[in-house]
Amino acid sequence: MGITKRSLSELANYLDGELVGDANHMISGIADLQTAGPSELSFINKESYLHYLPASSTGAVILSADFADKYAGNKLIVSNTYLAYAKVSALFESLSVVAGGIHPSAVIAATANIDSTASIAANCVVGEFASIGPGVTLYPGVCIGDRASVAENTLIHPNVVIYHAVSIGKNCIIHSGTVIGSDGFGFAPSRDGWQKIHQLGGVIIGDDVEIGSNCSIDRGALGNTIIHDGVIMDNLVHIAHNVKIGKRSAIAGCVGIAGSANIGANCTVAGAVAINGHIDIADNSHFHGGTIVTKGNTEAGVFASATPMQEVKKWRRNSVRYTQLDDMSNRIRQLEKQLKALLPTDPAE
Repeated sequence: MGITKRSLSELANYLDGELVGDANHMISGIADLQTAGPSELSFINKESYLHYLPASSTGAVILSADFADKYAGNKLIVSNTYLAYAKVSALFESLSVVAGGIHPSAVIAATANIDSTASIAANCVVGEFASIGPGVTLYPGVCIGDRASVAENTLIHPNVVIYHAVSIGKNCIIHSGTVIGSDGFGFAPSRDGWQKIHQLGGVIIGDDVEIGSNCSIDRGALGNTIIHDGVIMDNLVHIAHNVKIGKRSAIAGCVGIAGSANIGANCTVAGAVAINGHIDIADNSHFHGGTIVTKGNTEAGVFASATPMQEVKKWRRNSVRYTQLDDMSNRIRQLEKQLKALLPTDPAE
């Protein structure tokens, strides 16, 4: 694949921005201010990065009107620099292209429904009665189970496993190593050990969802696990059975969400958050990294838990004090009772 090149005038039109500088200057990629060369584009959206500008060799900079007078070279002035960067990044995507049609090494069930515009790479497996929609791309080694469906223009990276009866919506991206539709963690205790509860539900993934690498989304025990439209999910996320995640919520890496939790729309869950099962999280709730969510909330807000990092000697002392809190609380209550007994009951006295 050849290198994509765009003139600054093309980029300005694409971004609906104001160009100051050489309209014919060609751009072939994007890089940060410290490393960008004359044929690369950079962006700046924080004042703390301004000190990189004088020494930068970048071909042009995306910036806001607030910073426009800080740079004398080629610049694209936009209202939202980070959004502009996101949009222009699509023009320089470097993914390898999967040839159209079905690779000879792919194993496709006779009952599968494969759209003629789909691209299925080497060593893919598509099961009985599965459906692959228009413009879908399956990279090498993808496994699509029986009765699963993948809707139009979804891209699935190598070695993703989609179990049986899973539904994937339109325009989704699923990264390598992710498993969707594995059994939820359901077992009943007995005298002879654990009796498996067979997971009879499925997984429904909405449209415009992006799922990072090595995620695991369990199928429902009864009913479905549901990821609604526009959800984005980082790497190493575990979604347990019958979880529901509302539209446009964002889940960062190493998050675990226990069974039957309901996460609202437009929520953000930072890295390493643990969310208890069978609780409801309100729309527009935001959780800082490492938060342990043990109960639900009915109103939007920003939430955090766990102590911040501290020098280890201080942490050890504070850890000991933490174990003494209950005793200290009881002693304070006793002191309050004693003090109350000593105080006069009549304010006039």
